[in-house]
Amino acid sequence: MSKLTLYIVLAMLAGVLTGWACSAFVVDPALNATIAADLSICTEVFLRLISMIIAPLVLATMITGLAQLGSAGSIGRIFVRTLALFVFASLVSLCLGLSMASWLEPGHALHLDLPAGTSAHGAAVGDLGARQFVTHLVPRSLAEAMANNEILQVVVFALFVGVACAALGKKAQPLVSVVAALAEVMLKVTGYVMLAAPVAVFAAIAAAITLHGPAVLAVYARLVGSFYAMLALLWLALLVLALPALSSNVGRFLRTMREPVLLAFSTASSESAYPKTLLQLERFGASNRVASFVLPLGYSFNLVGSMAYCTFAVLFIAQAYGIEPTFAQKMTMLLVLMVMSKGLAGVPRASIAVLTAALPHFDLPAAGLLLVLPVDQFLDMGRTATNVFGNSVATVVVASWEGELRVQADES
Repeated sequence: MSKLTLYIVLAMLAGVLTGWACSAFVVDPALNATIAADLSICTEVFLRLISMIIAPLVLATMITGLAQLGSAGSIGRIFVRTLALFVFASLVSLCLGLSMASWLEPGHALHLDLPAGTSAHGAAVGDLGARQFVTHLVPRSLAEAMANNEILQVVVFALFVGVACAALGKKAQPLVSVVAALAEVMLKVTGYVMLAAPVAVFAAIAAAITLHGPAVLAVYARLVGSFYAMLALLWLALLVLALPALSSNVGRFLRTMREPVLLAFSTASSESAYPKTLLQLERFGASNRVASFVLPLGYSFNLVGSMAYCTFAVLFIAQAYGIEPTFAQKMTMLLVLMVMSKGLAGVPRASIAVLTAALPHFDLPAAGLLLVLPVDQFLDMGRTATNVFGNSVATVVVASWEGELRVQADES
C-alpha cells in the first residue's frame, strides 16, 4: 500500500469518527450544518484544483495519444471497438440495476401515497433529450469549453486535432511535442494537487456524517445495502468481461487500480481520480496512446456505475409509491436512460439531474427524488468508484485487442 493510499484510508476513518462526534455531541442542528459547511470548504477547494487541471490534461493526453496512433484507419478501428465495448457495458449495467431492484425490492416497504401535486425539490431539471445532447457535443469554441469544464466538448475538439496530427505525420511533430510536454507538466501539477487528497477525503466524510448523522445509514440500510450488492455483481461482470485480457493478472490489476478507485470512492469525484487512473493503467501495462484515447472517452460514454444507479433508483421510487412498471416500460426505461446518461461527464451529481428528468417519462412523481437525496452522498461514492473501475477495465480490454497491453505475469 502506497503512502497516499494509507493516508486516504486513515483520513476516511478520522472523518467517520469526527462526523460521529459532531453529530453526537452537538445538539444544535444549525451548528451542525455550519460545521459541515465549514468542513466542506476543504473538499470544495480540492475539487476546484482538480477542475483546474482536468481540461488541459484531457486535451493534452488525448491529442498526444491520437497523434501516436498513426493512420486514420487505426484511429477509426480503435474508436469503433471502444464505442462497441461502451455500448455493451452500458446495457449490462442498466439491465443489472433494473434486475437487482426488481429482485431485492428495496422500496416496497415504504408504502407511500402518491402526492397530490408535484412538489418543488430544488433540483435542476434540463432537457436531456437526444437533440440537446447531440448539439451539445460540438463546442462553439475551445476556450468556452475549457472555461466551463465541458469535458465532452474538449474530447470532441481533441479528437479532431489528434486525427489531424496523425494524418499530417512529421509535419505536425512540433505541435505534438509541445502538447506532449504540456501533458507532462499537467501530470506533475497533478502530483502536487494529489497531496491534498487526504485532507479533502477527511472533510468530505466528516461533513456528510455531521450533517446527517450515522443513523442515516441505518434508515436507508436496505437501499444502500441493495445498491452495493448490485455494484458488487457489476464489478464481477466487468472482471469476467476483462478475463481474456487480464488472464492470470487479475490480482495485479486490482492492486494497481486500488488507489484511484479508493480516491474516487472517498471523494465521489471521477475527475479527482482521472490523473492517477491514467498513470496506474500505464503502470499496469496499457500503452499511453490507447489509455490516453480510451479513458477520456470513457469518462463521457462509459459511466457504468451512474447508469446502473439510474435504473435502480427509478425502480426504487416506483416501488415506494406502489407502482409496478410493465416489461415494455422497463425496456423503454433502458433506452431513455441510455441516451440521458451520456451527458453525465464533468457535472457534479449529474445522476440526480438525469433521474429528475427521467421520472416524468415514467409517470413517477418528481417528489420521489427526495427519497434518495438523503443518502445520495453514500450512493454517489459507490457509483463513482464503479465508473472509474469500469473505465479501467475498458482501457485494458481495448489495449489487449490492439496488442498494446504489455504486462508481466502476476507473481503473487
